Amino acid sequence: MATRAQRKKVVVIGGGTGTFTVLSGLKKYPLDLTAIVAMSDNGGSTGVLRDELGVLPPGDVRNCLVALSTSDRLMRALMGYRFQEGKLKGHSFGNLLLSALEKVTGSFDHAVEKASDILRTKGRVIPATLDKVTLVAQVGSRTVRGEEKIQTTKLNGSLKDLWLEPHGRANPKALEAIRAADLIVIAPGNLYASLVPNLLVRGIPEAIKRSRAKKVFVCNLMTKVEHTKDFSVADYTETLEKYLGSPLDIVIYNNATPDAELVKRYAREGDTLIAWNHLPKNPKFLGANLLARQYHSPNKVGTASKESSLVRHDPARLAHTIAKIIGVRKQI
Repeated sequence: MATRAQRKKVVVIGGGTGTFTVLSGLKKYPLDLTAIVAMSDNGGSTGVLRDELGVLPPGDVRNCLVALSTSDRLMRALMGYRFQEGKLKGHSFGNLLLSALEKVTGSFDHAVEKASDILRTKGRVIPATLDKVTLVAQVGSRTVRGEEKIQTTKLNGSLKDLWLEPHGRANPKALEAIRAADLIVIAPGNLYASLVPNLLVRGIPEAIKRSRAKKVFVCNLMTKVEHTKDFSVADYTETLEKYLGSPLDIVIYNNATPDAELVKRYAREGDTLIAWNHLPKNPKFLGANLLARQYHSPNKVGTASKESSLVRHDPARLAHTIAKIIGVRKQI
């Protein structure tokens, strides 16, 4: 078995459920894993804690910690538990724990490290920036502030600019991980609210561009009517490369069709399966059946139903596809 020093170093960049899926699958392989997480979330429990306690957003970091955790099932369930009543309704225990640890240690970075120890994570979770940033969009003549509002704002054809206030300096640990990486994976997720915010942090896209690692993007399964209406795999790729400032080496995309009834349910909301039929003839596009065999049931507590996707990537299939790129086999 390879020692940690001998293991291939894989950095996963993103935020939200897509990053959770990628990490859940890859932790079963002999890899040195690092998750770099966007710090612009301001919705739900995370938003309340940011406003009331002045802490950095814990939600996406919590998800990554749980994904990498080797603790027993009860501890992982505890981190994701959301209070159903009282003044804590909608808050997750994990968010409260991270916020409390930040107050006790005096640093969100240290809080994440302590939580990693508690959860015995197989890998590291690193905030993209330790600055308190807000995602801002120029949509036509309007300025929309905050990731939560941007998620529900129609950007199609109207998005003029997207930035962070303040710009946010890259966490030195994130830059170090990118420099040392053998493979950089940009996870699937909300394009403008979860993925691009990482690339708006000063130093992150430059470090990725300079890195000798292979750069991989796992494309989403479904469009988001407010942001990516009628997008194809090529459209997602072009947009991401624009913010990255450099080309991707490989784009992994799903080429299987979900159950027709589920597709209809999405269609009623205006969302469609991301098209792959007319991709350019380019070896960097890698298609596979990546659909989960069982579909996720939305959890409506403290979450918008639109964000609780019914169609998800299968962690094992996705991890297998990524592992083949770097030439690593699953641990028995």
